[in-house]
Amino acid sequence: MKRAAVYSSSSRARTAAKPAVPANPPITFREWRKRHARGLKVGAGVAGALVLGLFLWLLAPAKGLTLADIEVAVQKVLESQQPAPTAADAYESILPSVVHVRGLPDAPDADVPSERESQSGTGVVIVDTGIILTNLHVIQGAKRIQVVFHDGLESDAVVTGVQPEHDLAVLQAKIIPDDLYAATLRSTQGLRPGEPVVAVGFPFGIGPSVSAGVISGLGREYQTVDGKRVLTNLIQFDAAVNPGNSGGPLITLEGEVIGIVTGLLNPSEQRVFIGIGFAVPIENAAGAVGLSPF
Repeated sequence: MKRAAVYSSSSRARTAAKPAVPANPPITFREWRKRHARGLKVGAGVAGALVLGLFLWLLAPAKGLTLADIEVAVQKVLESQQPAPTAADAYESILPSVVHVRGLPDAPDADVPSERESQSGTGVVIVDTGIILTNLHVIQGAKRIQVVFHDGLESDAVVTGVQPEHDLAVLQAKIIPDDLYAATLRSTQGLRPGEPVVAVGFPFGIGPSVSAGVISGLGREYQTVDGKRVLTNLIQFDAAVNPGNSGGPLITLEGEVIGIVTGLLNPSEQRVFIGIGFAVPIENAAGAVGLSPF
């Protein structure tokens, strides 16, 4: 049910001398251009392609151009004018598939149940039946696991599989939204250092939060905080992540998941981000549930 917006009432003017303030004050041309910059770029590209097409059509007899040649030239202009995706586009694309994962210390039928969280992290829906990927360390030791979907729906979840060597856990939500969307997965083949990436999650339980950066390296190794495991073949990136981002998706600007955020490197005891995060490649993550998406 949609909530109606609530507005605070203001006292009426005591005199009629003050001029009324327009409900919708006019905006300047500069403000209008800023709001519609993306649409103007697309429109300019289309107009340019049409002008080019007309010009080539007029010159076709003299240059020996065919209709197919003109269509190819126009298509190239249109493709070159498409605005590049942004971190905001990536965030909007992945958001319906991101969940907040909570590890609770008490089972739901405990005599004195407690809602105090013992662990908090992030997960991403990879199958629209409610299959969620997260980190093993996010839910390890919890007696009860709860996930919160994008629309606010809360559900208990059970662990259906683990991959300790990749710090991965597979969850199955008991209740799912009617319009649940699974994330789009993309192979890490062909990724290069310097390519932009976006991380979405719940750092310190705050979120969903988004941060952007680039791939810093590939094939990295990382020793877990408890020192019990060394994870290999990781994606290194510099998009800001902190405790609570664990289990969340690392995505391209197109909103495709290329990895699962699993750790951050920090020589201090504060465990805050200093520019080096690690993610498990999505090939390993998909393998945890038997998927071969590529």
